[in-house]
Amino acid sequence: QDNRISLWSADDLGNVGLNGEYHGEPHLLCDIQHNGDVMDMQFLDQERIVVASSTGTVTIFRHHQNNQTLSANHRWERAHYHVDQDTACGGAACTGLVCNNPEIVTVGEDGRINLFRADQKDAVRTIDNADSSTLHAVTFLRTTEILTVNSIGQLKIWDLRQQRNEPSQIFSLAGDRVPLHCVDRHPNQQHIVATGGQDGMLSIWDIRQGTMPVSLLNAHEAE
Repeated sequence: QDNRISLWSADDLGNVGLNGEYHGEPHLLCDIQHNGDVMDMQFLDQERIVVASSTGTVTIFRHHQNNQTLSANHRWERAHYHVDQDTACGGAACTGLVCNNPEIVTVGEDGRINLFRADQKDAVRTIDNADSSTLHAVTFLRTTEILTVNSIGQLKIWDLRQQRNEPSQIFSLAGDRVPLHCVDRHPNQQHIVATGGQDGMLSIWDIRQGTMPVSLLNAHEAE
C-alpha cells in the first residue's frame, strides 16, 4: 500500500567473495514516497531516475547528492490510461520504460507508446493504439528505433521517424502466444535481441532474418 523509491549504497566492495558474492550490508542513502506500484525504473543521467507507476503516471526523481535526498523533479500524470486521461480512476499501469537521455519511451497496459523528452511538459509523440494487448517492456534498438514485447508473444520494431502508427516489423513465437515480459538487445551486435517469456523461456532473435526466434533456451521453471 505504501510504496517508496529507495537509493542504496553498497560502497564497501572490499567484501566481495571468491565467487563474486557481495558480503557487505548495503545502506540506505535516502527514500521518497511513490504513488502506486513501481513497475519499472531507469537512471536517466547521473542524478535523475525515471519511474513507471501502476497508476499510469511517469515521474522523474532527482537525487540531490550534497544532502542525500530525493525529490520529484517532473511528472507526467496518467501517461497511460484506459478511458480518457482526465478520469480519476482511468489510469492504466505503465509497465515499462527506457531512457536515452533526454528521450524517454514508456509502454503500458493500455497498448500505448509515449515518447517524452526530459525537459518538455507534453509527450513529443504518442502512438495510441500501438497494440491491442498489454505492452510489457520496451528498449531502444538504435536512437530512432524501439522494440516492444506484448502479452501475446509478439516482438515489434517501431521507427520513431515514421509518422505512421504501425510497427515496421513484427516477430512472433510460433503458435503458442506466450506473453513476453522483457527485452534487450545485444550491446555490440545490434541485430541480436533477447526476450524472456512467461513460460521461463529465453528467446534469441536475429532481426535481419525471418520472424521467428533463432534459438530458444529453457532458462527457468517460471516466468
